[in-house]
Amino acid sequence: MRSATVGAGVRPGPAVAAVLTVLAAPAFFVAELPLLGIALLAGGLLVAWAVSRGGAGAVPVAGAASRAGVGAGPVAGSGATAAPAGPAFPAGDGRGSGSAARPPNLLRDLSLIAIGLLIVRTIPLAAELDDWSMVKFTIALGGAVAVPYAISRWVYRDRATAFPWRGGGRWGRIHWSWLIAVLVLGWLILPWYFISSGVYLNWPEVDDADLIARLFIGVGAVGIWDELFFICTVFTVLLRHFPPWLANVLQAIVFVSFLWELGYRSWGPALTVPFALVQGWIYLRTHSLAYVVTVHLLFDAVVFAVLVHAHNPHLFDVFVTVP
Repeated sequence: MRSATVGAGVRPGPAVAAVLTVLAAPAFFVAELPLLGIALLAGGLLVAWAVSRGGAGAVPVAGAASRAGVGAGPVAGSGATAAPAGPAFPAGDGRGSGSAARPPNLLRDLSLIAIGLLIVRTIPLAAELDDWSMVKFTIALGGAVAVPYAISRWVYRDRATAFPWRGGGRWGRIHWSWLIAVLVLGWLILPWYFISSGVYLNWPEVDDADLIARLFIGVGAVGIWDELFFICTVFTVLLRHFPPWLANVLQAIVFVSFLWELGYRSWGPALTVPFALVQGWIYLRTHSLAYVVTVHLLFDAVVFAVLVHAHNPHLFDVFVTVP
């Protein structure tokens, strides 16, 4: 007897595997319980293995995912016809559907998320600006993107992750309007959040030009990495098995958990949860890494200015919502 669906286009087995895997993020980065995180990853991968062997794969969501420009398909062994494996690339990329790739497999794909999370967890995420801390961040965060990509491409040979820079079209009036809105919303909301809650103290005091420059580089680099990992790796992988709404919620859990340990605490999730969900939705509509990165960098430019102002009130004194 076929198992009942949970919501539209979702079967319990694959959903449980994905949820367990994703819940490792709050265990790692919010509760800071690494053993619990590892246990959740192991449980998620074990369920995914059982699902793949038992044939109770996710129902196909190729239609929804293809509208987002991302390949999708059921778990291997589900008995359904597999959709094209791996993300769809813009025309002219040279890596389109003609390249051979294996069909999606839940265990392989969730293992990519697990590997990325484990690599990130090898370092503390408290914001620091000394040389060694910046080197550690570069190695760990870079590895969390590069290693899953390399494994997917050259070990699994299924191209589960991708970084489509240009997307499917030119930016229109709505795109440019949202960029302006991001700046205005950040200008209004972020000073109140960082200063009234005191969370700006989670970042080092920046009181000279060198530290201010390091903060600028660090905030921007982490913002770019956020989109490479949470959107182009976690979200893209989940879209191969689940409807966009569920894949977006799951990637947002990982996104927000990471930002919590990084310093966005207190009532920060009230900002970071909507931001993560909107970034996922924008990527679904544009399939453009360039656009989501631009949005994120504009937002982080305001974050940078607020942090500098919080430590040095005479600098960037342009905010009207400072408490």
